[in-house]
Amino acid sequence: MIDSAQIAAVIEAAESLAALEEARVRLLGKKGEISSLMKEIGAMAPADRATFGQKVNALRDEAQSRLDARKAILETRAEEERLAAGWIDVTAPNPASRHIGRFHPITLLLEEVIDHFTGLGFSVASGPEIEDEFHNFDALNIPKDHPARDVWDTFYTTEREIPRTHTSSVQIRTLMSQKPPLRIIAPGRVFRNETIDATHHASFNQVEGLLVDKHVSVAHLKHTLETLVAKIMGRPVPVRFRPAFYPFVEPGLDLDAQCVFCEGRGCSVCKHQGWIELIPGGLVHPRVFEFCGLDPHEWQGFAFGMGFDRMVMMRYGIDDIRRLYDGKLQLVRQF
Repeated sequence: MIDSAQIAAVIEAAESLAALEEARVRLLGKKGEISSLMKEIGAMAPADRATFGQKVNALRDEAQSRLDARKAILETRAEEERLAAGWIDVTAPNPASRHIGRFHPITLLLEEVIDHFTGLGFSVASGPEIEDEFHNFDALNIPKDHPARDVWDTFYTTEREIPRTHTSSVQIRTLMSQKPPLRIIAPGRVFRNETIDATHHASFNQVEGLLVDKHVSVAHLKHTLETLVAKIMGRPVPVRFRPAFYPFVEPGLDLDAQCVFCEGRGCSVCKHQGWIELIPGGLVHPRVFEFCGLDPHEWQGFAFGMGFDRMVMMRYGIDDIRRLYDGKLQLVRQF
């Protein structure tokens, strides 16, 4: 006669719902082991039938209880396996409509410029976009009556703070916090009260460069800028240097590059000059060193401020700076 331990062993051995059904038929089917026991009652003495029938009924109830419990476990396991095999994240976007993102051309070229300068030993510095007049003007030797401070060039907040007009303010913060020699570039957004046209915008990107060491000359600056323009354009481009005045450098100069849109013949982008002003710079003015607590007789340096968006325009043949900021995806999808 089958006992409780044998019933438990048969049912627990079933690892699937199909195997469990086979176990049920083996135990409780019409020809099953427990059902067959009921047929033996007729051959027993009347005094033994009640006791034997109770034992068989107890085995049948136990088998059914164990079958139900094992079935619940196997159904849960099967559901988990089914979900794991065919799991779908209903919050995920439809792969058929997914678009691969693109980097903005400003980002692409900026990464190249950063890579170029870090290879030359420069580090990347940053500063606040909202500045005070000292860092944005005073320490850069810009007089109180200089036109750049007027409202037609500079935005002012109600607290007389300034959305920085150049990343040269980072130059001051670096000179006041780090001891030379040093080499930095400072990329970032700047703001000016400009009339917006093909080559000007009220908000644009600039990359400030600063090198401070001993025995620095204009030759170092010219070579740095010439190699930078060739790197950005991917080929040598005709450039020229013109003397220029900026309060924070002495001497000052401008680097112009031949217009890539008309190859120097003159067009609306270069205002029919054949040249586009790209990079103003010069040797750091001695008074700037003095404002920052450095001895100008001991240290020399050069600085430049690159109108980065114009570099992007020349690199990728974009003839209007406004295209960089109109938010249209057609532009970034080309890169």
